[in-house]
Amino acid sequence: MNHLMYFAVMAVAMVGLSKIMPGFKVDGWIPAIFAAVVLGVVNTVVKPVLFVLTLPFTLLTLGLFLLVLNAMMLWLTSIIVPGFRVTGVGTAVVASLILAAVSMVWKAATSADS
Repeated sequence: MNHLMYFAVMAVAMVGLSKIMPGFKVDGWIPAIFAAVVLGVVNTVVKPVLFVLTLPFTLLTLGLFLLVLNAMMLWLTSIIVPGFRVTGVGTAVVASLILAAVSMVWKAATSADS
């Protein structure tokens, strides 16, 4: 049940971002929920592989390359999910930072329950 609520919170965050951030568009609640689930899958499957491949860049930039990696995962999600679009590198980076912050807050709030 906690995972379903996490995806719902991320979908709400995506819809909220689409209202205030130019270049970040979600066409409704169904694409937002689908995008939240796909982003979770992409972060679970693709991101670890890319993290290992880009480890030298991550170490060289003292971890700042992870911002680019998160933006790439968001961009990949926008390619997969119809009705969800992220245009521009700056938009992808800022949106991935905001979504990461929402995710961290959610996980911190729910880890106290476990």
